[in-house]
Amino acid sequence: MDVDALNISIELIPRDTAHLEAELELVQTGYASINAINIPDLLRLSTRSWEGAAQAGRRFDTCIPHIRAIDFNLKQHFGLPDVLDEHGIDQVLVVTGDPPQDMTRSVYPTTSLDLIRKLKQARPAMKVYGAIDPYRDNFRAEYDYIQRKLDAGVDGFFTQPFFDLRLMEVYHELMGRQEIYWGVSPVMSERSRNYWETKNNAIFPGGFEPTLEWNTRFARSVLDYGATTGTNVYLMPIKVDLKAYLDGIFGTRAE
Repeated sequence: MDVDALNISIELIPRDTAHLEAELELVQTGYASINAINIPDLLRLSTRSWEGAAQAGRRFDTCIPHIRAIDFNLKQHFGLPDVLDEHGIDQVLVVTGDPPQDMTRSVYPTTSLDLIRKLKQARPAMKVYGAIDPYRDNFRAEYDYIQRKLDAGVDGFFTQPFFDLRLMEVYHELMGRQEIYWGVSPVMSERSRNYWETKNNAIFPGGFEPTLEWNTRFARSVLDYGATTGTNVYLMPIKVDLKAYLDGIFGTRAE
């Protein structure tokens, strides 16, 4: 597996600054093939995605915070570009965002299309990514949504996790020459698989196994696919030992 020419991003959750710093150090010192960091914006955490991305920027050149569209009222002063500038952020991933469960936090009817368009108007040089969810709807509906994001000015895409290369190949044909990061996330239990199937309508292949071996083997196959097709890979190590997962993908680190 030749990953030298690949762009490989990893999602790290900013639980707190110390935890994030430890994971950043682990990735930086042990897995040189990973050259980008994604930081999600989770309501249960006090650290916002751009704050985590600014912290990651001290170690990595490419740091991409997730921006939740529903958090921003575009009818009022749009201060987000200034916030991103203050934190040295020049790339973002725009997602719609899930409403808070208790609704104590204000949300707005802003769509990802609205926010993509607004950001590109305010900061034309900023690289703005959109999300692809292969399980959201049928192929035609998702393809049309992708086209609307391109019309809004999006520069590339990150996908929800794939678990089957055959489905990934279909989406690659749909995407043409667009920049894309293929999402890969370990599913380590039948309970987790059931969650993905029932909540997100995910599709698993017949030979799927909720084991570290199966998940790291699949991740390596996606890296091979990325190297062959000139596409990128987005690792989302959810509910798994980070070192064990990365060692399984890239090989045990030299101590």
